[in-house]
Amino acid sequence: MDIKTKILNAALGLLAQHGAQALTQPRVCKAAGVRQSHLTYYFPTITDLLEGVAMHTLDKLTAELNTRTAAPPSGSFVDAIVAASGDKTRVRTLLGLVTAADRENKLKPRMREFIVKLREGIAPAIKAGGLDATPEQVAFMHSVVVGQAVLQLARDNDAARQEARQVLETAVRLLRSKG
Repeated sequence: MDIKTKILNAALGLLAQHGAQALTQPRVCKAAGVRQSHLTYYFPTITDLLEGVAMHTLDKLTAELNTRTAAPPSGSFVDAIVAASGDKTRVRTLLGLVTAADRENKLKPRMREFIVKLREGIAPAIKAGGLDATPEQVAFMHSVVVGQAVLQLARDNDAARQEARQVLETAVRLLRSKG
C-alpha cells in the first residue's frame, strides 16, 4: 500500500471513530505510521486532508455500490442500497465530513463538488436498479438514502433497519411509477 493510501485509510478510521476533531497531524501520522513530512507532502492543510478523505470515501462507496447493484447477492436493488447505507463507519465518516464542512468554510465548495461526484457515481447503480436516473431521481434517492442511513445510525436497532428497507422500497416504487 502506498503512503498516500495509508494516510487516507488512517484519517478515514480516525474520522469514523472519533469525528473531524481527531484529524490532527500527529494523530493521523501515528495512525498511518508515517512521518509528518509525508502527511504534509500529500495534504498540506487539514482542508486538503478532509477533501482527500472525502474523495477516497466516494471512490470506495461508488465502487461498492456499483458492484452490489450489478450482481446483488439477494437479487434486489433495495437490498444492495440497504447494505451500503447501513455501514456505520461510512455514515459516521460522512457525518464527520459534513460537520467539518460546517466549521471550515474552505471545505464547503469541496463538499459541493463531492456531492456532485457522488451523485454521478451512484447514477449507474440507480439505473441498474431499473430507474431512469434523471438528476431529480438521483437527488431524491440520495436524500432518502442519507436520511435513512442517519436514522439507522441514531437508532441502531432492528426496527430502524426494517423501516429503512420499507422507506427505500417505497421510494423505488414511487420513482418507478413516475416513469
